[in-house]
Amino acid sequence: MTKQEYEEYQGYIEELLLDERILKMDDFIQHGNTTTLAHCKAVADLCGQIAYRYHIKVDVKSLARGALLHDYFLYDWHEQKLGSMHGFYHPGIALKNATRDFELNHREQDIIRKHMFPLTLFVPRYRETVLVCLADKGCALKEVYHRIFRGRFASA
Repeated sequence: MTKQEYEEYQGYIEELLLDERILKMDDFIQHGNTTTLAHCKAVADLCGQIAYRYHIKVDVKSLARGALLHDYFLYDWHEQKLGSMHGFYHPGIALKNATRDFELNHREQDIIRKHMFPLTLFVPRYRETVLVCLADKGCALKEVYHRIFRGRFASA
């Protein structure tokens, strides 16, 4: 990703964050105290930073849309019957919701459907999907780690 593409990517993110349908994700907690919207934005930001820093050629619009919509499941998974099975089922639910509310290309669909690899056995087809996969795991670890260890090492 070039500097110009990175700026274009950030523009797509900003534009998508004005959409009321995407803003609904702010009503649901993802990890710890992090909302689903904040998590998806963090994943999108990290994907852009990685692609830019390492000059990875990507479809910037698809990456922005897929990263922001990868967890578009629109429910509080902590209160649902799915419980621990949420990790397996939410990509399909997110894809169903996203295709209902947005026109998605094949790359965007692949990102949403396969972002939980290897937990789910759907192998990523595109480098954008691999980026979201990796960024999602990194952001999730950070969010969970912050929740578990918040303040425990402050006096050390």
